[in-house]
Amino acid sequence: MTDARVPILMYHSVAADPNDATRVLSVAPEAFAEQMALIGDLGLTPLTTADLAARWRSGRPLPARPVLITFDDGYQGVHRHALPVLAEHGFPATLYVSTGWLRGEHDMGGGLDTMLDWDQVRDLAGAGVEIGGHSHTHPQLDQLGDETLGAELTRCRDLVADELGALPVSFAYPYGYSSRRVRRAVRAQGFAQALAVGNDLARRRQGPYALRRVTVRRTTGTQEFERLVEGRSIARAFARDRALTQGYAVVRRARQIRRKADRSRV
Repeated sequence: MTDARVPILMYHSVAADPNDATRVLSVAPEAFAEQMALIGDLGLTPLTTADLAARWRSGRPLPARPVLITFDDGYQGVHRHALPVLAEHGFPATLYVSTGWLRGEHDMGGGLDTMLDWDQVRDLAGAGVEIGGHSHTHPQLDQLGDETLGAELTRCRDLVADELGALPVSFAYPYGYSSRRVRRAVRAQGFAQALAVGNDLARRRQGPYALRRVTVRRTTGTQEFERLVEGRSIARAFARDRALTQGYAVVRRARQIRRKADRSRV
């Protein structure tokens, strides 16, 4: 199983009536319930990110049909709608929180919809959901200077540790963007593994700081979801996404070069 191809599902909001900002990447509660039931029917075994990475590091075998269920940002619907379904099936999952978006004393605003509060995050952790880091304010990390990048990672790590009593060991890059410098910084902050997007299956050879995920959207139907968790036709399903991502990468690179040039003239 050393070259196992593992589907890591990336969810965001689980909401009956999402707002415009989260609609595309939201999933209806009834659709989420159907998807989890299908995972059970297919005989897949959900793992946390920490468990998958630990098995790959140690050489311990994976279950025959592993799958990861992950959530980004920290929307309230993960507690309200997803947690009861996960509990019903006994499925573990991983939630990546942007700590400055969560409701409470650390809230800096910026959350795109109603966010979790820390009591709800603790409920999720107590129910077997691994809590990972997703930065403090959800910026594009590869566009930050070293000092600001370090502060985003440190603040996120320390708040999770303070609120939950344990350091987070997994991280997910906001927007999926990283670079060698960002990956080194994430490792230096003590995170043992990190997830990108990539819309592809995860493999050990991707390395612990660039594991790929597949996006679950509001438009993901039952047949498409089954293909995703079985690793079929993923390249075709996300062909348009890859083209858009490649185009935007060129734009982002041009902006980065321009900013560096502007700083050098100051």
